[in-house]
Amino acid sequence: MTKMVSATAVQALKEALCLIYWYKADLRSFLQNTITDRSAVSQADWEGYKRQIVSDVVDLLCQDQEKYLGDIRRLFHEVAKMTSFRHLEQLEDGKAKAEKARVAVAELQRIVEVHDEATDEARKIKERRAKEAERLRHSTAVREKLDEIKSRYMSLVSTCTPQQRGFELERVMYDLFNLFDLDPRASFRNIGEQIDGAFSMEGTDYLFEAKWQQDPCAISDLDSFAGKVNRKLDNTLGLFLSINGFSEDGVRAHSTGRPVIILMTGADLMAVVEERIDFVSLLLRKRKHAAQTGNILLQIHQMTD
Repeated sequence: MTKMVSATAVQALKEALCLIYWYKADLRSFLQNTITDRSAVSQADWEGYKRQIVSDVVDLLCQDQEKYLGDIRRLFHEVAKMTSFRHLEQLEDGKAKAEKARVAVAELQRIVEVHDEATDEARKIKERRAKEAERLRHSTAVREKLDEIKSRYMSLVSTCTPQQRGFELERVMYDLFNLFDLDPRASFRNIGEQIDGAFSMEGTDYLFEAKWQQDPCAISDLDSFAGKVNRKLDNTLGLFLSINGFSEDGVRAHSTGRPVIILMTGADLMAVVEERIDFVSLLLRKRKHAAQTGNILLQIHQMTD
């Protein structure tokens, strides 16, 4: 579970707690043995209705998740791993009571598993980024080249005309691809179309296009580039860099169906040259996000630490 427990998870926990024990004495014993801070249990009005008692105890824990995080996690997992409901089966209409409890616990278990998987993935992402940053810190030659690329990129704002800027940006990106061993190819023409460049990563070929214009790239720019990619082999994807971003309708239109291009902005590029993220890791995470969600624009500020 994360510190911000979802409302859905809280509701599922409350429902399960109401159903797994019929008698309030049994419920109180379970809560006292599961929650380390017994005052959270004793504060409830145990003369009241069971559903209100459960709601009061869980709400008290969730109001200060920083303090009660351990108890919250323990409570979720202890309820989710319950498999026997014989104590309910012995009651009047016991089979129906036990089945309701079993269904509620199964739903809670599903939610806990989703939360645990998300937490584990976030932990792995954090560890990978820490390793990437550590490797980059110890790669003096790479850092020196990145610093040079950054200086060249920053100088384009004041020293170049818009036309020159686009050409120089291609050269900057070629050197960036080369630095990260992506086997870049410079711009070329193929059956009358201009391709800004190409590179390979993990067995996939990428066409590359870069634009540095005042306005965000429009849907027509994305349509044109996607068409170039679609005319290549199935294993080909496209990386489109637009320093000033993309129009919302363009991103939305190309985030349906099977994505063939992923998008990169000037903010993403700055994160790479400022050593906040490894370039290959940036591309891999963008590609994974597009494959899982269809959304072709995952920006650096949206990436989980």
